[in-house]
Amino acid sequence: MRLLCTLLALASLSACNIASTQDSAADEWRGFGNTGAEQHYAAFDQIDAGNVAGLGLAWFADLPQGNSATGPVMADGKLFVTTGHGHVRAFDAVSGEPLWDHDSGARETSKGLQMRLGWGPKGLAYEEGRVFLGTHDGRVIALDAADGSKLWEQREFPAGDMRYINGPVRVFGGKVIIGHGGADFTPLRGYVTAYDLATGKRLWRFYTVPGEEPNSGGTKADALMRDTWPGGWTKPDGSRRGGGGTAWNAFSYDPELDLIYIGVGNGFPYNQAVRSPKGGDNLFLSSIVAVKAGTGEYVWHYQVCPGDQWDCTATQDMSLATLEIGGKPRKVLIQAPKNGFVYVIDRANGKLLSAGQFADKVTWAQRIDLASGRPVENPGLRYHGKPGQFELWPGVRGAHSWLPQSFSPKTGLLYIPVIEGASTIGDAGLDLANLPPALSAGVMMDPDPDLPGARRGFLKAWDPAAQKERWRVAMPGNWPGGVLSTAGGLVFQGRLDGFLVAYDALSGKELWRFAAGAPVVAPPISWRLGGKQYVTVLTGNGAGGGGLFSSENTKLETDYYLPRRVLTFALGGKASLPKRDAAMIRPPLADPGFVPDPALLAKGGRAFAQCMVCHGMQALAAGSGPNLRTSPVILDAKAFRSVVKDGALLPAGMPQFSEIDDATIEAIRHYLRLRAQQYAAEKRSKPN
Repeated sequence: MRLLCTLLALASLSACNIASTQDSAADEWRGFGNTGAEQHYAAFDQIDAGNVAGLGLAWFADLPQGNSATGPVMADGKLFVTTGHGHVRAFDAVSGEPLWDHDSGARETSKGLQMRLGWGPKGLAYEEGRVFLGTHDGRVIALDAADGSKLWEQREFPAGDMRYINGPVRVFGGKVIIGHGGADFTPLRGYVTAYDLATGKRLWRFYTVPGEEPNSGGTKADALMRDTWPGGWTKPDGSRRGGGGTAWNAFSYDPELDLIYIGVGNGFPYNQAVRSPKGGDNLFLSSIVAVKAGTGEYVWHYQVCPGDQWDCTATQDMSLATLEIGGKPRKVLIQAPKNGFVYVIDRANGKLLSAGQFADKVTWAQRIDLASGRPVENPGLRYHGKPGQFELWPGVRGAHSWLPQSFSPKTGLLYIPVIEGASTIGDAGLDLANLPPALSAGVMMDPDPDLPGARRGFLKAWDPAAQKERWRVAMPGNWPGGVLSTAGGLVFQGRLDGFLVAYDALSGKELWRFAAGAPVVAPPISWRLGGKQYVTVLTGNGAGGGGLFSSENTKLETDYYLPRRVLTFALGGKASLPKRDAAMIRPPLADPGFVPDPALLAKGGRAFAQCMVCHGMQALAAGSGPNLRTSPVILDAKAFRSVVKDGALLPAGMPQFSEIDDATIEAIRHYLRLRAQQYAAEKRSKPN
């Protein structure tokens, strides 16, 4: 390993210091981003630009319907995957033989919001013979990697809480690290928890916004937060007025500094005038926070969006690397968050070293001021009390979502799955003192306006040392998949149109592609066993987001019923996928007796808003949930009520909406029958 690092250092000053900390696991892929550096990089070069054309399918395994946009892990000769709602499966890594499975039962135990927004975890972790899982209903579970039996289980939050776990669990320095989501819908108090790897004992909890319970991060962290919420965070009755700061996705770890880095999310309500009427930076919203791994004690923070009020998060992955800056090697943290800028930060002290705009268009800020570290905001950004709506670039999905970037120590480049899109946002006309529940975020928003230059996706190679783009590849749709880079000079990325593609890491030239028969948006991994290098990825859209806020993605074939599979590749692989059954794509419905009722349509369209997370805006499903415009169940009132209100499909992952009255359920069905009728007409006019 030392020789490899020396050779790579000759090619690039981006050193191997992080990767070399886990020599014993060098052939494996034990965590979401491989190591605590979260580089999504494999230091193997058996598969390279010269022979990648000979890469073939070694084996595949079918998976059930449900979320499969997740990152697998490989250790001890086994491949571990999680799909659906916390269902873990183990396979022999070389043959693909199923070994065991463990169903967490999260579908049956989840409540309300958890089922509707959790989608299931995006990844697992492995360490010391254990596989770790976070379930969206709030449990952290350790499984025996040998047989899948449960070793311990802890509850991260009470059953039925408004929180949910949907990010990958991490294991850093003998500690299991987990956060949660929920800050888009309620002013809860976000936190991150560390558990002992062996016993599950809770070690510390770091709160990301102020509250009454003391922070494991110490009095300094609590004082910092309090001072940046000058009007307080509670209402006169003691209930929370503002909060959020959920850390649901991004964590990194530097074992030499013994620091864990937390990527913190947005505030709620979105509108700062409601959340924090007297302003302030509202720490630690939209911040990177460094804490001591052993105690959770606060060390430093950097806030990417002070006083966030447009869902500007720092929950995107943070890659640790060594870059040459000012003629000297610097140990840095690199993040490309939603707001469109790449940040290079000294990971020992949090000092901003550089920032560059990676999104083609940014309207919320002109630049990042290096002296203060703060954004130079554009006029109109603070939309409270202003007429009209602010054209927000990047939009609410951000220029980079949760799908991971990759940093290659060999090339020194950061490979970012980029979304170019916009939203419009503002609070004109809203009575902010008396907000109904449906508008409790305090804003009016069009998340996907049809504006020039919007609704595009790219893979961009970014030089973080120079803060310059080196190359880009246009993607179909604008939900680009997670990225893997390797020492073989390759970059692997899946696409919504059903291909896994390998690019030359220096030029972006396409070198290889594989037709997977379904969308590929999950991050690929690479590992080695018996001296042979493999690449593994899961197929299937899943995990929401792909079609939630963009009609562009619905133009592609991303149907929910397309196959979910584990695909593993190796040089000389000879396996092949079965021919796809045409019945997987459901045809338009015949409903000749349907007569639209304007009042019912209006009511049903409003009520359907709570369904769009899985089934897409205007039922334009993009694979996260079934395309309801082709579902026969909408033609039968009794069957539709049974599914929606009674939970008939709960075991399959369809949430139960027992609180919705029968009249509203019928209005939703009426709305969907219209959308089915319109879909059939579209297909007749454009049969191909």
